[in-house]
Amino acid sequence: MKKFLVKPGSKVNLSKWDPNDNGGFKGGKEKGLAEIEKLNSKLESLQEMLFAEHKHKVLIVLQAMDTGGKDGAIRRVFDGVNPAGVRVASFKAPTPEELDHDFLWRIHKQAPGKGEMVIFNRSHYEDVLVVRVHNYVPPEVWGKRFDQINQFERALAENGTTILKFYLHIDKDEQKERFQARLDDPTKRWKFRLGDLEERKFWPDYIKAFEDVLSKTSTEHAPWYIVPANRKWFRDLLISTVLVNTLEALKMSYPESEDNLDGIVIE
Repeated sequence: MKKFLVKPGSKVNLSKWDPNDNGGFKGGKEKGLAEIEKLNSKLESLQEMLFAEHKHKVLIVLQAMDTGGKDGAIRRVFDGVNPAGVRVASFKAPTPEELDHDFLWRIHKQAPGKGEMVIFNRSHYEDVLVVRVHNYVPPEVWGKRFDQINQFERALAENGTTILKFYLHIDKDEQKERFQARLDDPTKRWKFRLGDLEERKFWPDYIKAFEDVLSKTSTEHAPWYIVPANRKWFRDLLISTVLVNTLEALKMSYPESEDNLDGIVIE
């Protein structure tokens, strides 16, 4: 999986990353789906242990172009985990109260506590993506935010948070197909907005913005993974594999039970 890790300090050119890559996985979609099932079972157990041990904190950041598959990845990868210890935080346009504070204020409030796993569906990176593309703030403002984000994530890591960041990489043709599929399916048409077509016109600007994000904010304590996401099954397989491997490396264990429980029979 290291193939998809953005090495800290490297310069990312997304044209060199194939969104159809399957990492050399043998067996195709059918075998991939079976492997995801196995990984999901492991993730359920690891998440229960994370919650019970109440020591580690886990933050998962998902970013993508429109239709990149953030919602689908959340549904598939985290299927079956205990909702008591897992939650999803989504970040829309900031409220007036949030705009009165620094851009990280609303983000920090959603950071995970001990024993908790939090998934950011979009994140603080919107403040160096959409605000940049649409010139909501000048370059001298958003340009400083890369260092501020790195400092923020370092502070979280130094206080016990494990951070994993995934950029779900699709190409423009795949986005076209997914938009059309939404329009053609009455049960999914509600997801489509005419404004999506306007945003699509900014594709090159968003790609450049994402390249800067990946280049400037992949660090040892908060790495980015570029996930080939044209194939949904491989997207989910890669995220699941990285997540399970990372949690296993934490060497977690269940807390000790109370003394004198041996021999107790519930009547």
